Amino acid sequence: MYDLIIIGAGPAGITAAVYAARKRMSFLVITKDIGGQAAISGAVENYTGYQFISGPELTAKFEEHLRGFGIEVKENEEVREVRKIEDLVLVKTHKGIYQAKTAIIASGKKSRELNIPGEKEFKNRGLTYCATCDAPLFAGKEVAVIGGGNSALDAVLQLLKIAKRIYLINITSSLGGDPIMREKVEESKVVTILNNTQVTAILGDKMVTGIKIKREGKEEAIPLQGVFVEIGLTPNSEFAKDVEKNQFGEIKVNSYNETNIPGIFASGDVTDVPEKQIIIACGEGAKAALNVFRYLSTKK
Repeated sequence: MYDLIIIGAGPAGITAAVYAARKRMSFLVITKDIGGQAAISGAVENYTGYQFISGPELTAKFEEHLRGFGIEVKENEEVREVRKIEDLVLVKTHKGIYQAKTAIIASGKKSRELNIPGEKEFKNRGLTYCATCDAPLFAGKEVAVIGGGNSALDAVLQLLKIAKRIYLINITSSLGGDPIMREKVEESKVVTILNNTQVTAILGDKMVTGIKIKREGKEEAIPLQGVFVEIGLTPNSEFAKDVEKNQFGEIKVNSYNETNIPGIFASGDVTDVPEKQIIIACGEGAKAALNVFRYLSTKK
């Protein structure tokens, strides 16, 4: 029987764990990986204290802090259900069932898929969802980045010195994202920006050989060797069936990180808190742990 179970070990989950350790709570962290989206981010230039640090480097710092407290972590474990039964929170994974007095859902988000022909067939065969992980594999090749927000801009910036040519395929009329990142992308001679353009299929044989696009009512094929899908993220909240969510699947929380179920809290990108930033997720993780401590202190 734990005081708390933290689901997820991204910036929110790790920070919640550090605060829970400092409050000397009995708790467990269950996670599929360490770092979450931060681990696959490129350049991080807006985390206080670091003018520049890569996502993997920042994740290593987070993990070092986590391990320093000797926190119990169940890695490579996928949570399949969270529910409240009387005064207990039960967390079911593919390996077992754990129980606690409270839980913090900090499971973050995952990459959104295109759901078009060829996507599943060529996943990891020229099609990827992680520029940080896979950009070096496409040295000297022609690639497409699909998306128009910060994720897509970040992927393009990582590919600038690696790829021979980059097509940035954006379904809307203009690019969004951070203005500074956008300027760097628009100034590059390596990048061809195609706005108002929809990708309708991924083409290939054993590996990706191109994409099919629809633009101004006409379809055409672009030959290339790599595709980076960067169209945003969807929350990892499907296992929390009884918890109230918004139309995007994000868990609704109040200013105390409380959900509609007493004893179940949530923090970070999985919630409806506006702006998905590493530093915001960390702050929300800290708040959640402190509010769990306050909640437990009011119970017999």
